[in-house]
Amino acid sequence: MTIRAPRILIGAPASGGGKTTFTCGLLHALARRGMEPAACKCGPDYIDPMFHSEVIGAPSRNLDLFFSGEEQVRRLVASSASGHGIVVVEGAMGYYDGIAVSDEASPWHVARATGTPAVLVVDGRGRARSIAAEVAGFARFRDDSRVAGVVLNRVSSALYPRLKRLVEQETGVRVYGHLPVLDDCSLESRHLGLVTASEVEGLRAKLDRLAGVMEETVDIDGLVALAGTAVGLESSDWQGAAGAVGAAVSPRPRIAVARDDAFCFYYADALRLLEGLGAELAFFSPLADAALPEGASGLYLGGGYPELHARELSENAPMRAAVARAVAAGMPTIAECGGFMYLHERLEGDDGTLYPQVGAVRGASFKTPKLGRFGYIEITARHDGLLAARGESLPAHEFHYWDSENPGSAFLAQKPQSPRSWECAFATPTMYAGYPHLYLPARPAAARHFVEACAAFAAGEAAAPRAAREEA
Repeated sequence: MTIRAPRILIGAPASGGGKTTFTCGLLHALARRGMEPAACKCGPDYIDPMFHSEVIGAPSRNLDLFFSGEEQVRRLVASSASGHGIVVVEGAMGYYDGIAVSDEASPWHVARATGTPAVLVVDGRGRARSIAAEVAGFARFRDDSRVAGVVLNRVSSALYPRLKRLVEQETGVRVYGHLPVLDDCSLESRHLGLVTASEVEGLRAKLDRLAGVMEETVDIDGLVALAGTAVGLESSDWQGAAGAVGAAVSPRPRIAVARDDAFCFYYADALRLLEGLGAELAFFSPLADAALPEGASGLYLGGGYPELHARELSENAPMRAAVARAVAAGMPTIAECGGFMYLHERLEGDDGTLYPQVGAVRGASFKTPKLGRFGYIEITARHDGLLAARGESLPAHEFHYWDSENPGSAFLAQKPQSPRSWECAFATPTMYAGYPHLYLPARPAAARHFVEACAAFAAGEAAAPRAAREEA
């Protein structure tokens, strides 16, 4: 079924140009108008969708053409549009920046694949006519650039009318408004990007202020009209969009999912997929709770900022012991990046102190002076395990400043469009643990095997690795 899906993509020439601030302000303004917007984020980012969700009160999903094919991304957009008046998609990095130095999986690629008009947020600080040259370059760099407009950021209201005339006359690209410098609406950053939405003091007041300014300085009606020009998309339910396979697992297993200030990096569609496969998700806090959720037969430790909370995690000895017992007992476990760090014997906190942690992984996770492994990878299993049989590959992503004395060697990680590779992660019949973040909807069979292993654990049965289950 083809549905009408008004949508717009907000891009920028480079990172740090104000995309997230503008996107959140636009979402809030649209919500205040009663349009019930939906939000999406290009690429593997976790933090920006948290801000989107804070604004619209619903999960924001990732659109990633490294993890998902074009058809799947189109279905994800259509699924997002269902029940909403408009979909706002936030780009990542620069508009044409994709895998390595290509435009593959770039915001432009997403805009083209989904037939979505794009508006670029262009920084106007310190220049005048050169803005037109930049806009012209982006609009003409590809025959099908999808660039339908721009918004000028950090431009005074006094100068804006002249810049608008200049850009439109020189480039033929419509200017949909501007944002003046709003220091009181800025969003703070840290080593993995922005701070999380829950940490921003007075976020709601900032959003109210931002949306109020945008009502005066941005042609929101024009952006809504532009979104309405997007072609219809084929609709499907979210499970079809995410590629879920087979009937729900029965009896329904209960998976304990760590979620607090230390562990907050999860893909919304991965959690939806686990639920669609029959799992009940029980959220808990390794920072505050003393035990895993009652009846849990699976454990999901996502990424986040355990290094900022290393002392508090260490001081919660009952929870550390509960997690250690669960892993030792063979409770099926996924531990990605921050979750993997928590499983170590010791974790170096942001203060430089080594703190005792769970102890399921030997050695320490320690701070490094710079970003180490960053970007997309494909990890190939070197032996059968919980999520993959030997020789099977999973698309993944890494982004971390901390490293490990014992990073694992169950998978071979390969950078796309690069000769670079390295060993990583642990894999047993009951555990995946490593720095690579996984996007489970890209390999729904792996998610199903995890849910099945959790159900087997609940029934008192020993989990078999992927290959053995397949043969059975």
